[in-house]
Amino acid sequence: MWLLLVVLSSLLRIQAWKGSLKCFLEALKMEMTEVTGVSLKRGSLAVEGNDSMAPAEEAKRQKVLDSCLPTGQDGLEHGSPPTSGHVPGPPEAVNAGQGKKNSDVQLEEEEEDGLSEEAEEEEEAESFADMMKHGLTELDVGITKFVSSHQGFSGILKERYSDFVVHEIGKDGRISHLDDLSVPVDEEDPSEDVFTVLTAEEKQRLEELQLFKNKETSVAIEVVEDTKEKRTVIHQAIKSLFPGLETKTEDREGKKYIVAYHAAGKKALANPRKHSWPKSRGSYCHFVLYKENKDTMDAINVLSKYLRVKPNIFSYMGTKDKRAITVQEIAVLKISAQRLAHLNKCLMNFKLGNFSYQKNPLKLGELQGNHFTVVLRNITGTDDQVQQAMNSLKEIGFINYYGMQRFGTTAVPTYQVGRAILQNSWTEVMDLILKPRSGAEKGYLVKCREEWAKSKDPAAALRKLPVKRCVEGQLLRGLSKYGMKNIVSAFGIIPRNNRLMYIHSYQSYVWNNMVSKRIEEYGLKPVPGDLVLKGATATYIDEEDVNNYSIHDVVMPLPGFDVIYPKHKISEAYREMLTADNLDIDNMRHKIRDYSLSGAYRKIIIRPQNVSWEVVAYDDPKIPLFNTDVDNLEGKPPPVFASEGKYRALKMDFSLPPSTYATMAIREVLKMDTSIKNQTQLNTTWLR
Repeated sequence: MWLLLVVLSSLLRIQAWKGSLKCFLEALKMEMTEVTGVSLKRGSLAVEGNDSMAPAEEAKRQKVLDSCLPTGQDGLEHGSPPTSGHVPGPPEAVNAGQGKKNSDVQLEEEEEDGLSEEAEEEEEAESFADMMKHGLTELDVGITKFVSSHQGFSGILKERYSDFVVHEIGKDGRISHLDDLSVPVDEEDPSEDVFTVLTAEEKQRLEELQLFKNKETSVAIEVVEDTKEKRTVIHQAIKSLFPGLETKTEDREGKKYIVAYHAAGKKALANPRKHSWPKSRGSYCHFVLYKENKDTMDAINVLSKYLRVKPNIFSYMGTKDKRAITVQEIAVLKISAQRLAHLNKCLMNFKLGNFSYQKNPLKLGELQGNHFTVVLRNITGTDDQVQQAMNSLKEIGFINYYGMQRFGTTAVPTYQVGRAILQNSWTEVMDLILKPRSGAEKGYLVKCREEWAKSKDPAAALRKLPVKRCVEGQLLRGLSKYGMKNIVSAFGIIPRNNRLMYIHSYQSYVWNNMVSKRIEEYGLKPVPGDLVLKGATATYIDEEDVNNYSIHDVVMPLPGFDVIYPKHKISEAYREMLTADNLDIDNMRHKIRDYSLSGAYRKIIIRPQNVSWEVVAYDDPKIPLFNTDVDNLEGKPPPVFASEGKYRALKMDFSLPPSTYATMAIREVLKMDTSIKNQTQLNTTWLR
């Protein structure tokens, strides 16, 4: 009996320890979400109340008005496809008129996750540190140099997602702000009653009809308290809330009914009715989207669910990070500002405003860049160190490396898959994506990989996946359809942009390595043989012209068939690197046109614009250190700082052009490796 009590006591202690470990790892994971969400500390990790908030504030953020969510669909937190391994539709697929149907996110779910949220959290918490042991460091992807001479210091990046705010800079050079929630006055808009006239049961039946979820060909809604005005509101409600449905009035046994039915089949969902949109109004409603802790694709998926439309009627100029507060312009085809503004009553962590009607959608790449407001908390640098670091960033800038996000977070870097594609090694492409890998993943992915390794049966491996929109699921579906001897076609099932992501990752890997060699060999001055752009054309710097340029003019090529290479030692370094990878630098055309690389040029040093900073003192790690657009709309006063406090934070503001990485600018300030693996090795050696 005594022995039994000892055993039971030990088991209880172990269970309690596991619970504590789970809580710690969850905090650690939140600190280091998505590669850029890392703690940049020298030797120790500070997890001081990540994203914590008062209970009342937490309850407020969790609240979602049930009446606004389409009945029978997931709530806000689960309104998007799973993020682990999930392949969002390619960016061009989201732009109206450019999309490809196979990349649309379906309104009608094909499958469910099948795992409880609690089970997933436990699995992820207990495996996160192990997964990070097998990730990449900056050294692995060629990020090795700094341009400044100041001494580095510690700081916590993205301790709270609200410490990282991104404002898009539009094609006209204006920084996007959410500062107006009013709806443009339009006499043709229906009354606000359209949002309340239908019951929850009626909405569910109409939604099932709209999405062809049952065998009904129509839905009849009895008009209680029959008046012409009431019938008009019901007609308007059905047509505006359920695109694709038409309505008519019928008399049945002395009672009036509004009958909803399909007029144009399934295509009506993707093509809103032309006759329901005022001719004098621009076809696209442009608006500013403020979002917290959601990436752009997930945000659009949520909006499309609430509006009951397909995501491909939305367009935007660029994607934004998840673990941040971001403000950007979005355009949507033939959805009124009134309907969009109504979502402000339904969604937490989203806010829509600054509405206007325009003739055209937005196009990817039209933006001039992004403006960042970043807080690095609990910094250790002296005021002099901070001053030197920020002056260097303002005057010299930083190496324009592709950041760690470009190369994936798992044990199989995306550039390895890209290299295999360029080598035409399709069996290796398949194996790299599907084979078992070191580190932790969701349980169903592990089982899928194990089944693949054991049987090489795509159908059997696919059955292990409850979530089939991930890359692995799409490839397995392709292998089931086309067979193991046609991997090229099977791989082609993956949306085009996601396939190209792999080869672009390889180009980025080569570019990072070559730029490090260029700076090591020649420093921060232009030299004869370097490349500069004149318009869109690259030309060489001659001996007599070298004094006419600065390092900020110098570009280097991403490898391809339509670029030239520097006329100095680095040209041979490109050739050697590609030769070592069994690629011919003189023949970058692929027999599959999609995978032919034309190449491009990229500046090697970027000098941020609109740089400003301040060091502030604070005591409470949970308090925000600056106001957001929503705070300003709500009239909240800006935070007031004491002259002294328990902690110090560096608040930075700067603007960057498109396709540059803010994490690389912050790396230059702190002089720290931004990879999750490096931070984990420093901070969690006890977990090994």
